[in-house]
Amino acid sequence: MEGSKADISIVVVPFPAQGHLNQFLHLSIRLSSHGLAVHYAAPGPHIRQARSRLQGWPATVIESLHFHELPIPSYASPAPNPNSSIFFPSHLQTLFDVFEDVEPHLANLLQALSATSRRVVVISEPLTSFAAREAAVLPNAEPYTFWTTPLSTTSAVFGEESPATALLKSLGVKIPSWEDCFSKEFQALVTRIQAKFRPESGLLTNTSRSIEGEFLDFFMQQPNFIGKKLFPIGPLNPTNNMEAHKPRHQCLDWLDKQPASSVLYISLGSNSSISDVQIEQLATGLLNGDQQFVWVLKEADRCDVFVKKETDQKNKLPCGFMEKVKGKGLIIGDWAPQLEILAHKAIAGFMSHCGWNSCMESISMGVPILAWPMHSDQPWNSIFVSDYLKVGVIVRDWDRRKEILLAGEIEETIKKVMVYDSGEEIRRRAKELGDTIDVSPIDRPSSLNRKTSSVAPALDTEKPLSSLYRLSSLPTLSLPLTRD
Repeated sequence: MEGSKADISIVVVPFPAQGHLNQFLHLSIRLSSHGLAVHYAAPGPHIRQARSRLQGWPATVIESLHFHELPIPSYASPAPNPNSSIFFPSHLQTLFDVFEDVEPHLANLLQALSATSRRVVVISEPLTSFAAREAAVLPNAEPYTFWTTPLSTTSAVFGEESPATALLKSLGVKIPSWEDCFSKEFQALVTRIQAKFRPESGLLTNTSRSIEGEFLDFFMQQPNFIGKKLFPIGPLNPTNNMEAHKPRHQCLDWLDKQPASSVLYISLGSNSSISDVQIEQLATGLLNGDQQFVWVLKEADRCDVFVKKETDQKNKLPCGFMEKVKGKGLIIGDWAPQLEILAHKAIAGFMSHCGWNSCMESISMGVPILAWPMHSDQPWNSIFVSDYLKVGVIVRDWDRRKEILLAGEIEETIKKVMVYDSGEEIRRRAKELGDTIDVSPIDRPSSLNRKTSSVAPALDTEKPLSSLYRLSSLPTLSLPLTRD
């Protein structure tokens, strides 16, 4: 055998936003669990953020990781604007604008590891592609891209004549508009990043054949991906036997007292904000719907999540709301252990912004999704889970994003999943898909999937994470995607 695990270094470089930090941390834990040296490189505050929000794993698992703080220029951390004309978190742009300045510090880290390691595998993402550029100049380094959004987002826009688009049309799935998904400033940043050369040897993606089998095949047929490897390694989050935070969050104690499959969980994303008027309408819809719920109602994350918040979102609830829902509803005013909440037997549905991290967590737990997209890939994700996978419903259609969603509509959508007989099929499909992922962690076509193409020679469908180790000339290792 050429070399050993000990002389291989894996460096992961996430974009500094919660959904990215979290997925990269899960990936790092998976890789390090097999004795590989994994280096998590990010600005100091974002390393702290990722570590403090770890869910589902024993706290000791991160002790095996090597955290490297990348110095970054100072930046403002303004409050979010819930009354913005678009829902994209533009208040984070001050961080995004300076983030690439960490590149020389990352280059120093990679050079140091290159000198002491037989092989260096660098895993970045499109928004941190400078890491791939730095890896490409080293003689013993190889760059890979980790895709933190579903591959179907790219497949769906390959063009009007693409097989992916033809499939969606045949199923009656409407591809939502990309208008207002991003701010103009962020679009300009992405355009600038994409204009620079980004080498890569392959792609890792937080998905599986059970979820995106057809789109994986479509992706592999794209001319710019010929000769590369695709590793569907999701879900990365634990799916069973999870360990709760210690001390245990109080919401879990409250959920313990509720009947099985009786509670709606509501969280519209760590970076999202809704207006005071919309908060009032959502609260009224919950009150009139008479459903038990756990609602994460907090200010959207700032660039520095440890900055003290100026306002308590609970103060924006209708007068007397807390008294009226006492015993039926729970409001969480800060960060919540979402993965542990979704895994709880009392949870029956998840009203979500449909960030891909949240989608994967909900799908892997067999929980139906009530989709309320806010920005980025979320409008597509909402259609994907509702119209393609059919494990959810749309709360607010993206075409109506400028409107205030009224309490009556919110109440009716909740009942479609939680109360009406019509929701039984959605709940059944969600559970079946979740069980498929949990019971069969090795990626293979699911009974929920339609017929998929077998023409994907570079797609590792047997043991995708195990195959990843062969990038470093390691023997094949068996890595289950659920915890024993």
